[in-house]
Amino acid sequence: MADDDPAPPPPGDGPSSGISVSLTAGTLQAIRERVGKRGVSAYLEKAAQRQIERDNLDELIADFEKANGPADPGAVAAKRAKLTGGTSSGAGAAA
Repeated sequence: MADDDPAPPPPGDGPSSGISVSLTAGTLQAIRERVGKRGVSAYLEKAAQRQIERDNLDELIADFEKANGPADPGAVAAKRAKLTGGTSSGAGAAA
């Protein structure tokens, strides 16, 4: 990209653009039950934004682990328990 080219808008900004998306019948039905026929595009937009955020976070974690090694599961569980007021054992404790 040249210096005089504007930067592309971040996720969630810029004009809307129509595309064709294929979904399984069950997924589409579940979305329509939640938001109705006219809310599908907005629902998918939000879902795509959340996925981009998760992908970006995964990249940050990978960069951190490359520089510092993997996180200690026990330390992660202890921090999670401190933040949530729970115990350090249980489902999802090792992240």
